[in-house]
This record gives sequence, C-alpha cells and structure tokens, in this order.
Amino acid sequence: MPAAKKAAKPAPPEDPVPVDYRTIDRVTGPLLFVREVEKAAYGEMVEIALSSGERRQGQVLDSRRGLAIVQVFGPTMGMSVDRTSVKFLGRVATLPVSDEMLGRVFNGLGEPRDGGPPIVSDQELDIVGNAMNPYSREEPSEFIQTGLSNIDVMNTLVRGQKLPIFSGAGLPHNQLAAQIVRQARLRNSNESFAVIFAAMGITSEEANFFLKEFESTGALERTVVFLNLSSDPSAERIITPRMALTTAEFLAYERDMHILVVLTDMTNYCEALREVAAAREEVPGRRGYPGYMYTDLATLYERAGKIHGRKGSITQLPILTMPADDITHPIPDLTGYITEGQIVASRELQRRGVYPPIDVLVSLSRLMNQGIGPGRTREDHRGVADQLFASYATGKDQRALSAIVGEEALSAVDRIYLHIAERFENEFVKQRPDEDRTIDRSLEIAWEILSELPESELKRIKPEFLQKYYRPKTGAPASGP
Repeated sequence: MPAAKKAAKPAPPEDPVPVDYRTIDRVTGPLLFVREVEKAAYGEMVEIALSSGERRQGQVLDSRRGLAIVQVFGPTMGMSVDRTSVKFLGRVATLPVSDEMLGRVFNGLGEPRDGGPPIVSDQELDIVGNAMNPYSREEPSEFIQTGLSNIDVMNTLVRGQKLPIFSGAGLPHNQLAAQIVRQARLRNSNESFAVIFAAMGITSEEANFFLKEFESTGALERTVVFLNLSSDPSAERIITPRMALTTAEFLAYERDMHILVVLTDMTNYCEALREVAAAREEVPGRRGYPGYMYTDLATLYERAGKIHGRKGSITQLPILTMPADDITHPIPDLTGYITEGQIVASRELQRRGVYPPIDVLVSLSRLMNQGIGPGRTREDHRGVADQLFASYATGKDQRALSAIVGEEALSAVDRIYLHIAERFENEFVKQRPDEDRTIDRSLEIAWEILSELPESELKRIKPEFLQKYYRPKTGAPASGP
C-alpha cells in the first residue's frame, strides 16, 4: 500500500509591505488626516516623506472608516498635502534601552542631543509600558534623602511613591528640581541609584541651566536626561515622559536599580494634550482640556512603584506650575487625585526670601509613615514632625494676632511660638541652593528650635525621646502659663 503523502507545511505569512499613501486630506496643527487607509492601528508608527526629501516620524492617534489621524513629531508648517506621502510601519513606538544611557542627554524622542552616538541595543521597549497588576504591586517603603529639611522631615519622599511639586510661575521650581537631582540618594544602602530627568516645553536658557548644573556637579554620570524645548513640536511633549519612564522601567526592573524620575513641567505636557485635542475637534472638558486628561495622566503616574520579586523601584517627582497659582485648576486637581500627596511652593515665603519656599502646612506626603522610623530615618522622626507642624501653625496664628493687638499683648509662651515660626522659616526651611543636609542634621535643627518651648508644650513627642533629645534653653519657662 503506498505511503500517504505528508501534507505540505503552509508557508509562513509574509509581513505586509508598507504602502505609501498620498491621500492626505488636510493638515491641522500637529495632525495629518489621511484618507483611504486600511487597517491602521492605534499607536502605530508612521514615516512621513516630504517633497524636499526630508523624513519625519508620526503616530496614529485614531483610525475609523478608512480615515487615519496621524500625530506628527515635528513641524507641519509648509507641508504640502499633494506632495507628501505617509507610510504606516506596522509597529508601535519603541525605545532602544541600554546601560549606556546613563550620563547621556536625549531629545524628547529619545534621539541623542549631546553629540554622542545613538543607542544601539537589541532590546527595544514599547514606550507605553505594560500595565502593572495591582496584585503584584509592593507597598512603597524606604526613605529617599533629598537633602532638603522641609521634604525629608516634614513631607518625606518614600521609595516607590509619586509625590508631585505644585509651584507657580516665577517660583524657583527649576532650581529646586536641579538640587533634588544632585542630592537625592538612598540612606544607609549600597544599592544602585539613578535619576531620570525629563523636561517638557522648557526654554533654551532653562535647558542650559539644567545641563550646566548636572555637568558641573557630576550628577550627570548617574542621570539620564530627556529635553523637549519650547521651540520643539508640542506633539513631542506627549512622547517625552513616556521615553523617560520606559528608561526608568528598564533600569529598575531589568537592572535592579532604584530610580527617581523627575518630570517638569507637567503643565506644558497638559497644554500639548489640549492642543492635540483641539486639532482633533474633540468636545472639550474643564477649561478646554480633554475629558480623558485624568486617564492620560494616570497612565504616567501609575508607572511608579515597586513590584513583588523585583529588587528595583521607580519613584516619581512630577513638577507642575499652577496657572494663576490656582490649586483647584484641572492640572493640579487631577494630579492630586492620582498621586500620594503634594509639596506646595509658597509665593509668600518666596517674598520673604526663603528658599526653598515650600509651605509645609498645605503640603502632604501620604506615605510618609512607611519610610520613616527606626532603621530608616530615626525613632523620633514622627513625633518631631508632628510637633513642628503644630508649633509652626500656632506661631503663624500668633503672627496674625500680633499684627492686630501687638506683640506686647501676647503671653510669654505665645511669644515663644511667634519666635519659633520665624526660626522655623529662616533656619529649618531656608537652605542654600548647594546645601545638602542629612536627615540627622535636619532633626538636630528641629530639636534646637523646639527646645525653646517648655517641656509641657511638647505633647506630640514621646517621653523617652524628650529625655534623650530635649535640651531646654537657659531661661525658658519650665511649664506653660
């Protein structure tokens, strides 16, 4: 009986050959509207060929009924509708990642802008990232020292946390960001630590300031910098933080490093979202921002954290300028819902010559308790912070009262609180831009200030810590009035 013939194996399907489309319907802002497109996928990368021979990149934002809306990463001014072709590449935006990225400066699209060679790697990661399973998330913990007393003691940054800084136009948030990048470190740990710095929509002067700061202090060696300038296309600003976070995920989860991601300015990012939404003729939400802005911001902020079984972690410190100093504006408002607290810059402290002008009374770190205490900072940390909060708030009340009735009308203890408020701002909060305080030094300054108070007023500190650290000043009242 003749042997049965083996069925021939089907040939593997060939990748479709990209087609050049010359069916651009119109150009609106940073968007191209391309007609008669088959099977264009959301997030798919495209290559745009201009009549001059220049090529630009883009990404599909929407595809329906044969119409593809393409976001162009570059200027669209002067782009000819008839003589421009669009090629759909069949892949999403990726970033080649490597250990060699440390110490390098890139533009908002991940291309080198420091004169060095491009990153060559056989590992390319999708910049959208993978959603983190809530079950696999590990609770943020461990202390990150910034060298700034008002953050380290009063609003502690915890490894794996997302803690934004709310600032205003003209306040020194750029200087503060540069100082944190220079000084941030793990305490009592030999684990690898690095900083990812991403700037969106900043001026050339600001970019030069950051680069000079990082290079002159040696911080650039452990930092990866992504810069999107105000003169760069606004559509690029939407990509920049995703490039930074993709790099952070590689270094944290593939190289077991602890990463601090500083994103500035998230307001410029949201303005780019609004511009693209307006070009797509979407129905606007609050103050003209797209209705999906909350979801979009969440896709960035929720990429911070720790994962069970992985040694690395990602901590985020987004910085945003509140339009008109309005903390109820949609950008800080939505950011506050997603993140774990906020650090708020104060224009009043700035006028009083206090740097960094952080108002601790309206600032909050919701995960502070998980990063402080014995073995992490110091056993008296929580009590000292609580006592400082209460004493400063009382001192500010006495300051307002003395402006009405005069300081002479205050009791002896009330005058001490008034003096403590002054010392708190001028000795504890106020630091030089190059001053890097350890947590122990910050707590020492706190005890020096609190030691002005009689022991009976220190109700938020445990007796054993009072016995160990409290050194009352000579001549201070022994008890309350």
